[in-house]
Amino acid sequence: VAPSKDKQEARKAPTIGELAIRYMAEYATPRKKPSGAEQDQRNIRCHILPALRKNRKAADITRQDVMKMMNGLKDTPGAANRARAVLSKMMELAEVWDVRPANSNPCRHVKKYPETKRERFLNADEFCRLGETLAEAERQNVEPPHAIAAFRLLIFTGCRRGEILSLRWSDVDWDHQCLRLTDSKTGPKVVHLNAPALELLQNIERKEGSPWVIPGRKLGEHLVDVKGPWRRIREKAGLEGLRIHDLRHSFASIGAVGGVPLQMVGT
Repeated sequence: VAPSKDKQEARKAPTIGELAIRYMAEYATPRKKPSGAEQDQRNIRCHILPALRKNRKAADITRQDVMKMMNGLKDTPGAANRARAVLSKMMELAEVWDVRPANSNPCRHVKKYPETKRERFLNADEFCRLGETLAEAERQNVEPPHAIAAFRLLIFTGCRRGEILSLRWSDVDWDHQCLRLTDSKTGPKVVHLNAPALELLQNIERKEGSPWVIPGRKLGEHLVDVKGPWRRIREKAGLEGLRIHDLRHSFASIGAVGGVPLQMVGT
């Protein structure tokens, strides 16, 4: 007996795994910055698909499924909220693509977890310890030189990690002593350079044929992952738990920590 039309349609209906592939191909990759698309892919791979099971039909996902996913991530509320946000967008697009009925987003009415905004500011002593540790790592050649340069540029400029790691030499305006970033998180912007930042940029070793200030190991690519070097540096400096993003906060407060000379971090 031939299967009914309804059963045939049900078999052809996209799974949550197939919806995720389409979401990445048609939405995240073309519309988001590479870092944002990578983060979405990570959320899908690590949180969404394991919780919902990739072979389930996207149309069958319920609010109870979303709540179960959120409950499984309750110990990491930030990760839970980000996974929920990605899943919600996937489900919104599923309605647009006629994969789910209109107004059926199962993430609706599933509340986000409250998050405590973590901000840490280095004091004068901590700045000095960080500077000494960077200098020692440089002298002993135990960390990649360009990773050390990236950490110092983050301290000297207050830029975001992605802005420094993807910085091109063509972004450096030597005449006006500034960086002209064309693709920052908030759009094009100008970052004025202080004396330590200028000196550092002048002394960074350039990789032949590379447009990047912080080049990666592969020719034509910039450095992407600095988690390992950062973890070792902060541990040696006795700054456990300090995030790279905290350097951005600390830059804004340098004037309020007893006049810490930026040169102390660069020596």
